[in-house]
Amino acid sequence: MENIVVKLDNETLRKLQLTQLEMLVEVDRICRKCGISYNIIAGTMLGAVRHQGYIPWDDDADVAMLRPEYTRFREACKTDLDTTRFYFQDHVSTKGYRWGYGKLRRKNTLFLREHQEHMPYEQGVFIDIFPMDGVPDNYMLRCLHNFVCFAIRKTLWSAVGRVADESAVKRLVYSLLYRIPERSLFSWYEKLIHTSNRKTTKLVRKLMFPTPNRVFGYYRKWYEQSEEYIFENKSFKGIKNYDEYLSFKFGEYMKLPPENMRKVHPVSQIKLIEGEGVYDQSS
Repeated sequence: MENIVVKLDNETLRKLQLTQLEMLVEVDRICRKCGISYNIIAGTMLGAVRHQGYIPWDDDADVAMLRPEYTRFREACKTDLDTTRFYFQDHVSTKGYRWGYGKLRRKNTLFLREHQEHMPYEQGVFIDIFPMDGVPDNYMLRCLHNFVCFAIRKTLWSAVGRVADESAVKRLVYSLLYRIPERSLFSWYEKLIHTSNRKTTKLVRKLMFPTPNRVFGYYRKWYEQSEEYIFENKSFKGIKNYDEYLSFKFGEYMKLPPENMRKVHPVSQIKLIEGEGVYDQSS
């Protein structure tokens, strides 16, 4: 059956953003309580600077932590997370979870990305929690490191790619990659994490996320120095040198992109708190 992509109306999008805001507040609460360093990043950081809140059409939120801080946060969630409202997922805690970073999700919600409906775990509204790992200082080693990241990422993605890719050949390749046992796959990933963090390098990156720049990473110093930013009338930690970071990532970041470049993620089903803004494939 062909997937039906839901177009979120403005009211539902806003409710989605405010649900994610709840989770940002929870991350901030845990981190301040436990002395864990974090930063809002990417479009969330851009939204804080340019809009003092969400980019109007944005449908996600991103937080980053250097790997030691991420490990501490993951452990803190076991004791300090408000489990009446939220749950934390990553490949360590959630069977069948094939992303190399964590997600904090809202209980009693549903948010299905297109072609991910079959994934075997609970899929509530979420924000991404990205660990940042070292990138080799030597450029040739960095290129090799990037290839290893690419290979593991694509193998993880095979669970989706084998049903989602438009190319029959690529679907076949993904189907073959999907046969690699998860235990072996995550064993390779854990070794990559260990290797990436043996030294304190100049650059860091999300290992299981593409880096659309020529150096395959971002400056570590950006994630080591934080400042308070107002986002949706709440205070969160963000990258202190926001101008350097946002210019590096987005270019002329204060200039709004044309409407046809204001992309959102394809969604097949969403259910928010209080039963409002509910859509599914049968709508």
